[in-house]
Amino acid sequence: MTAESPSSTVLLRELEPVVEANLNRHMATAKEWFPHEYVPWSQGTDFDGVLGGKAWDVEQSPLSDIARTSLIVNLLTEDNLPSYHHEIATLFGRDGAWGTWVHRWTAEEGRHGMAIRDYLLATRAVDPIALERARMVHMSTPFVNTYNETAIHSIAYVSFQELATRVAHRNTGKISGDPICDQLLAKIATDENLHMVFYRNLLNATFDLAPDVAMRAVYDVVSTFQMPGNGIENFGRKSVQIAMAGIYDLRIHHDEVVIPVLRNIRAFERDGLAGDGEKAREQLADFMTTLDGQARRFTEKRDALNAKRAARAA
Repeated sequence: MTAESPSSTVLLRELEPVVEANLNRHMATAKEWFPHEYVPWSQGTDFDGVLGGKAWDVEQSPLSDIARTSLIVNLLTEDNLPSYHHEIATLFGRDGAWGTWVHRWTAEEGRHGMAIRDYLLATRAVDPIALERARMVHMSTPFVNTYNETAIHSIAYVSFQELATRVAHRNTGKISGDPICDQLLAKIATDENLHMVFYRNLLNATFDLAPDVAMRAVYDVVSTFQMPGNGIENFGRKSVQIAMAGIYDLRIHHDEVVIPVLRNIRAFERDGLAGDGEKAREQLADFMTTLDGQARRFTEKRDALNAKRAARAA
Protein backbone atom coordinates (compact mmCIF):
# COMPACT_ATOMS: atom_id res chain seq x y z
CA MET A 1 0.00 0.00 0.00
CA THR A 2 1.42 3.34 -1.00
CA ALA A 3 1.70 6.39 1.24
CA GLU A 4 -1.23 7.95 -0.64
CA SER A 5 -3.46 4.92 -0.09
CA PRO A 6 -5.82 4.80 2.89
CA SER A 7 -5.16 2.26 5.61
CA SER A 8 -7.68 -0.55 6.01
CA THR A 9 -9.17 1.18 9.03
CA VAL A 10 -9.57 4.47 7.19
CA LEU A 11 -10.92 2.71 4.11
CA LEU A 12 -13.58 0.83 6.06
CA ARG A 13 -14.66 4.06 7.73
CA GLU A 14 -14.87 5.88 4.41
CA LEU A 15 -16.88 3.02 2.91
CA GLU A 16 -19.44 3.08 5.75
CA PRO A 17 -21.97 5.25 3.85
CA VAL A 18 -21.69 2.94 0.84
CA VAL A 19 -22.22 -0.07 3.10
CA GLU A 20 -25.31 1.51 4.64
CA ALA A 21 -26.78 2.37 1.24
CA ASN A 22 -26.18 -1.13 -0.08
CA LEU A 23 -27.47 -2.72 3.11
CA ASN A 24 -30.73 -0.81 2.67
CA ARG A 25 -30.86 -1.85 -0.98
CA HIS A 26 -30.23 -5.47 0.00
CA MET A 27 -32.95 -5.48 2.65
CA ALA A 28 -35.42 -4.01 0.16
CA THR A 29 -34.50 -6.55 -2.53
CA ALA A 30 -34.04 -9.82 -0.62
CA LYS A 31 -37.13 -12.02 -0.49
CA GLU A 32 -37.93 -13.99 2.65
CA TRP A 33 -37.90 -17.75 2.14
CA PHE A 34 -38.13 -20.79 4.38
CA PRO A 35 -35.76 -23.77 4.01
CA HIS A 36 -38.29 -26.29 5.37
CA GLU A 37 -40.54 -25.69 2.36
CA TYR A 38 -37.91 -27.14 0.02
CA VAL A 39 -37.30 -30.39 1.89
CA PRO A 40 -39.43 -33.46 0.99
CA TRP A 41 -39.96 -34.57 4.57
CA SER A 42 -42.46 -37.26 3.56
CA GLN A 43 -39.64 -39.19 1.90
CA GLY A 44 -37.71 -39.43 5.16
CA THR A 45 -37.31 -42.64 7.16
CA ASP A 46 -35.29 -43.54 10.25
CA PHE A 47 -31.66 -44.55 9.84
CA ASP A 48 -30.06 -47.41 11.72
CA GLY A 49 -28.63 -46.64 15.15
CA VAL A 50 -30.51 -45.42 18.19
CA LEU A 51 -33.90 -45.46 16.41
CA GLY A 52 -33.34 -48.88 14.85
CA GLY A 53 -34.11 -47.78 11.31
CA LYS A 54 -32.68 -48.88 8.01
CA ALA A 55 -28.97 -48.58 7.25
CA TRP A 56 -28.02 -46.34 4.33
CA ASP A 57 -27.10 -47.87 0.99
CA VAL A 58 -26.06 -46.09 -2.17
CA GLU A 59 -28.92 -47.77 -4.03
CA GLN A 60 -31.32 -45.66 -1.97
CA SER A 61 -29.91 -42.41 -3.36
CA PRO A 62 -31.92 -40.72 -6.12
CA LEU A 63 -28.82 -38.77 -7.21
CA SER A 64 -26.01 -39.61 -9.59
CA ASP A 65 -22.54 -39.99 -8.14
CA ILE A 66 -21.42 -36.61 -9.47
CA ALA A 67 -24.53 -34.80 -8.23
CA ARG A 68 -23.97 -36.32 -4.79
CA THR A 69 -20.29 -35.31 -4.82
CA SER A 70 -21.09 -31.74 -5.84
CA LEU A 71 -23.82 -31.39 -3.22
CA ILE A 72 -21.50 -32.68 -0.50
CA VAL A 73 -18.77 -30.23 -1.53
CA ASN A 74 -21.30 -27.39 -1.55
CA LEU A 75 -22.64 -28.43 1.85
CA LEU A 76 -19.24 -28.80 3.51
CA THR A 77 -18.29 -25.39 2.13
CA GLU A 78 -21.40 -23.88 3.73
CA ASP A 79 -20.73 -25.77 6.97
CA ASN A 80 -17.61 -23.70 7.62
CA LEU A 81 -19.74 -20.58 8.19
CA PRO A 82 -18.40 -20.03 11.74
CA SER A 83 -14.90 -19.53 10.30
CA TYR A 84 -16.18 -17.21 7.57
CA HIS A 85 -18.10 -15.17 10.13
CA HIS A 86 -15.02 -14.89 12.31
CA GLU A 87 -12.95 -13.65 9.38
CA ILE A 88 -15.35 -10.97 8.15
CA ALA A 89 -16.38 -9.87 11.64
CA THR A 90 -12.72 -9.42 12.55
CA LEU A 91 -12.08 -7.46 9.37
CA PHE A 92 -15.27 -5.39 9.06
CA GLY A 93 -16.22 -5.10 12.73
CA ARG A 94 -19.47 -5.66 14.59
CA ASP A 95 -20.69 -2.07 14.87
CA GLY A 96 -22.52 0.34 12.61
CA ALA A 97 -23.58 -0.56 9.09
CA TRP A 98 -20.65 -2.94 8.70
CA GLY A 99 -21.70 -4.92 11.77
CA THR A 100 -25.34 -5.02 10.70
CA TRP A 101 -24.30 -6.38 7.32
CA VAL A 102 -21.97 -9.01 8.84
CA HIS A 103 -24.75 -10.43 10.98
CA ARG A 104 -27.36 -10.27 8.21
CA TRP A 105 -25.01 -12.03 5.80
CA THR A 106 -24.28 -14.71 8.38
CA ALA A 107 -27.98 -15.28 9.06
CA GLU A 108 -28.75 -15.70 5.37
CA GLU A 109 -25.78 -17.99 4.78
CA GLY A 110 -26.70 -20.09 7.80
CA ARG A 111 -29.85 -21.43 6.16
CA HIS A 112 -27.95 -22.78 3.16
CA GLY A 113 -26.15 -25.60 4.94
CA MET A 114 -29.23 -26.33 7.01
CA ALA A 115 -31.44 -26.73 3.95
CA ILE A 116 -28.99 -28.80 1.90
CA ARG A 117 -28.34 -31.20 4.79
CA ASP A 118 -32.05 -31.64 5.50
CA TYR A 119 -32.69 -32.36 1.82
CA LEU A 120 -29.86 -34.89 1.58
CA LEU A 121 -30.92 -36.76 4.72
CA ALA A 122 -34.66 -36.71 4.01
CA THR A 123 -34.09 -38.17 0.54
CA ARG A 124 -31.41 -40.60 1.81
CA ALA A 125 -29.13 -39.19 -0.87
CA VAL A 126 -25.90 -39.52 1.15
CA ASP A 127 -24.28 -41.74 3.74
CA PRO A 128 -25.10 -39.82 6.95
CA ILE A 129 -22.15 -41.26 8.87
CA ALA A 130 -19.61 -40.41 6.17
CA LEU A 131 -21.14 -36.96 5.82
CA GLU A 132 -20.86 -36.22 9.53
CA ARG A 133 -17.29 -37.45 9.66
CA ALA A 134 -16.40 -35.27 6.68
CA ARG A 135 -18.00 -32.27 8.40
CA MET A 136 -15.96 -32.83 11.54
CA VAL A 137 -12.72 -33.12 9.57
CA HIS A 138 -13.41 -30.03 7.49
CA MET A 139 -14.50 -27.82 10.38
CA SER A 140 -11.47 -28.90 12.38
CA THR A 141 -9.38 -27.06 9.79
CA PRO A 142 -10.83 -23.54 9.97
CA PHE A 143 -10.93 -21.30 6.93
CA VAL A 144 -8.27 -18.60 6.93
CA ASN A 145 -8.59 -15.58 4.67
CA THR A 146 -5.43 -15.53 2.57
CA TYR A 147 -6.50 -12.32 0.84
CA ASN A 148 -5.94 -10.09 3.85
CA GLU A 149 -3.07 -7.90 2.66
CA THR A 150 -5.55 -5.01 2.62
CA ALA A 151 -9.27 -4.65 3.25
CA ILE A 152 -9.61 -4.11 -0.49
CA HIS A 153 -8.14 -7.56 -1.13
CA SER A 154 -10.84 -9.13 1.02
CA ILE A 155 -13.60 -7.12 -0.68
CA ALA A 156 -12.23 -8.14 -4.08
CA TYR A 157 -12.11 -11.81 -3.08
CA VAL A 158 -15.71 -12.03 -1.88
CA SER A 159 -16.89 -10.19 -5.02
CA PHE A 160 -15.62 -13.08 -7.14
CA GLN A 161 -16.19 -15.83 -4.57
CA GLU A 162 -19.88 -15.13 -4.00
CA LEU A 163 -20.53 -15.30 -7.74
CA ALA A 164 -18.50 -18.50 -8.05
CA THR A 165 -20.54 -20.04 -5.24
CA ARG A 166 -23.79 -18.96 -6.89
CA VAL A 167 -22.78 -20.63 -10.15
CA ALA A 168 -21.70 -23.83 -8.38
CA HIS A 169 -25.02 -24.12 -6.53
CA ARG A 170 -27.11 -23.31 -9.59
CA ASN A 171 -25.35 -25.78 -11.88
CA THR A 172 -25.47 -28.51 -9.23
CA GLY A 173 -29.23 -28.10 -9.03
CA LYS A 174 -29.56 -28.32 -12.79
CA ILE A 175 -27.67 -31.64 -13.07
CA SER A 176 -29.29 -33.20 -9.99
CA GLY A 177 -32.21 -34.59 -11.95
CA ASP A 178 -34.52 -33.71 -9.05
CA PRO A 179 -36.84 -30.70 -9.45
CA ILE A 180 -36.97 -30.27 -5.67
CA CYS A 181 -33.19 -30.09 -5.40
CA ASP A 182 -33.10 -27.71 -8.35
CA GLN A 183 -35.63 -25.37 -6.69
CA LEU A 184 -33.75 -25.42 -3.39
CA LEU A 185 -30.38 -24.63 -4.92
CA ALA A 186 -31.96 -21.91 -7.06
CA LYS A 187 -33.11 -20.18 -3.86
CA ILE A 188 -29.63 -20.52 -2.35
CA ALA A 189 -28.07 -19.22 -5.56
CA THR A 190 -30.31 -16.15 -5.40
CA ASP A 191 -28.98 -15.37 -1.92
CA GLU A 192 -25.41 -15.76 -3.14
CA ASN A 193 -26.07 -13.46 -6.08
CA LEU A 194 -27.41 -10.71 -3.83
CA HIS A 195 -24.34 -11.07 -1.63
CA MET A 196 -22.13 -10.78 -4.71
CA VAL A 197 -23.89 -7.58 -5.80
CA PHE A 198 -23.34 -6.08 -2.34
CA TYR A 199 -19.60 -6.76 -2.35
CA ARG A 200 -19.17 -5.88 -6.02
CA ASN A 201 -20.71 -2.46 -5.35
CA LEU A 202 -18.22 -1.96 -2.54
CA LEU A 203 -15.39 -2.98 -4.84
CA ASN A 204 -16.51 -0.34 -7.32
CA ALA A 205 -16.48 2.24 -4.53
CA THR A 206 -12.93 1.30 -3.51
CA PHE A 207 -11.71 2.29 -6.97
CA ASP A 208 -12.87 5.83 -6.23
CA LEU A 209 -10.91 5.86 -2.96
CA ALA A 210 -7.73 3.99 -3.90
CA PRO A 211 -7.71 2.99 -7.58
CA ASP A 212 -4.17 1.64 -7.72
CA VAL A 213 -4.57 -0.51 -4.62
CA ALA A 214 -7.95 -1.71 -5.88
CA MET A 215 -6.51 -2.79 -9.22
CA ARG A 216 -3.61 -4.54 -7.51
CA ALA A 217 -6.08 -6.36 -5.25
CA VAL A 218 -8.20 -7.46 -8.20
CA TYR A 219 -5.18 -8.87 -10.01
CA ASP A 220 -3.89 -10.62 -6.88
CA VAL A 221 -7.27 -12.26 -6.27
CA VAL A 222 -8.03 -13.25 -9.87
CA SER A 223 -4.56 -14.71 -10.47
CA THR A 224 -4.58 -16.88 -7.32
CA PHE A 225 -8.32 -17.49 -6.79
CA GLN A 226 -9.38 -20.50 -4.75
CA MET A 227 -12.85 -21.59 -3.72
CA PRO A 228 -13.56 -21.31 0.03
CA GLY A 229 -14.03 -25.09 0.24
CA ASN A 230 -10.50 -25.84 -0.96
CA GLY A 231 -9.69 -27.22 2.50
CA ILE A 232 -12.21 -30.06 2.13
CA GLU A 233 -10.58 -33.49 2.27
CA ASN A 234 -9.74 -34.69 -1.27
CA PHE A 235 -10.96 -31.37 -2.66
CA GLY A 236 -8.61 -31.60 -5.65
CA ARG A 237 -10.03 -34.92 -6.82
CA LYS A 238 -13.60 -33.81 -6.21
CA SER A 239 -13.10 -30.52 -8.05
CA VAL A 240 -11.75 -32.39 -11.09
CA GLN A 241 -14.84 -34.62 -11.10
CA ILE A 242 -17.06 -31.53 -10.82
CA ALA A 243 -15.18 -29.88 -13.68
CA MET A 244 -15.41 -32.96 -15.89
CA ALA A 245 -19.18 -32.94 -15.36
CA GLY A 246 -19.39 -29.31 -16.48
CA ILE A 247 -20.69 -28.07 -13.14
CA TYR A 248 -17.79 -25.72 -12.46
CA ASP A 249 -14.72 -25.67 -14.69
CA LEU A 250 -12.18 -23.21 -16.02
CA ARG A 251 -14.41 -22.11 -18.90
CA ILE A 252 -17.29 -21.39 -16.53
CA HIS A 253 -14.92 -19.65 -14.12
CA HIS A 254 -13.57 -17.44 -16.91
CA ASP A 255 -16.84 -16.70 -18.70
CA GLU A 256 -19.42 -16.63 -15.90
CA VAL A 257 -17.44 -15.42 -12.88
CA VAL A 258 -14.29 -13.45 -13.66
CA ILE A 259 -15.36 -11.68 -16.86
CA PRO A 260 -18.73 -10.42 -15.51
CA VAL A 261 -17.13 -8.90 -12.40
CA LEU A 262 -14.28 -7.32 -14.37
CA ARG A 263 -16.80 -5.89 -16.81
CA ASN A 264 -18.95 -4.44 -14.03
CA ILE A 265 -16.03 -2.75 -12.27
CA ARG A 266 -14.70 -1.53 -15.64
CA ALA A 267 -11.28 -2.94 -14.90
CA PHE A 268 -9.95 -2.29 -18.38
CA GLU A 269 -11.69 1.04 -18.98
CA ARG A 270 -10.91 2.99 -15.81
CA ASP A 271 -8.89 6.19 -15.85
CA GLY A 272 -6.77 7.51 -13.02
CA LEU A 273 -4.41 4.57 -12.61
CA ALA A 274 -0.71 5.19 -12.16
CA GLY A 275 2.39 3.22 -11.34
CA ASP A 276 1.53 -0.08 -9.70
CA GLY A 277 -2.14 0.20 -10.61
CA GLU A 278 -1.40 0.37 -14.32
CA LYS A 279 1.14 -2.43 -13.97
CA ALA A 280 -1.48 -4.57 -12.17
CA ARG A 281 -3.95 -3.96 -15.00
CA GLU A 282 -1.39 -5.10 -17.57
CA GLN A 283 -0.70 -8.21 -15.50
CA LEU A 284 -4.44 -8.82 -15.25
CA ALA A 285 -4.84 -8.62 -19.03
CA ASP A 286 -1.98 -11.10 -19.51
CA PHE A 287 -3.43 -13.46 -16.92
CA MET A 288 -6.89 -13.37 -18.52
CA THR A 289 -5.33 -14.41 -21.83
CA THR A 290 -3.59 -17.28 -20.06
CA LEU A 291 -6.78 -18.31 -18.24
CA ASP A 292 -8.75 -18.28 -21.49
CA GLY A 293 -6.15 -20.53 -23.09
CA GLN A 294 -6.22 -22.93 -20.14
CA ALA A 295 -10.00 -23.04 -20.30
CA ARG A 296 -9.94 -23.78 -24.03
CA ARG A 297 -7.42 -26.60 -23.64
CA PHE A 298 -9.37 -28.14 -20.77
CA THR A 299 -12.61 -28.06 -22.74
CA GLU A 300 -10.96 -29.59 -25.81
CA LYS A 301 -9.44 -32.43 -23.75
CA ARG A 302 -12.75 -33.08 -21.98
CA ASP A 303 -14.67 -33.14 -25.28
CA ALA A 304 -12.14 -35.55 -26.79
CA LEU A 305 -12.34 -37.84 -23.76
CA ASN A 306 -16.13 -37.82 -23.80
CA ALA A 307 -16.11 -38.60 -27.53
CA LYS A 308 -13.86 -41.62 -26.92
CA ARG A 309 -16.12 -42.84 -24.12
CA ALA A 310 -19.17 -42.46 -26.34
CA ALA A 311 -17.46 -44.39 -29.14
CA ARG A 312 -16.52 -47.25 -26.80
CA ALA A 313 -20.07 -47.36 -25.44
CA ALA A 314 -21.48 -47.50 -28.97
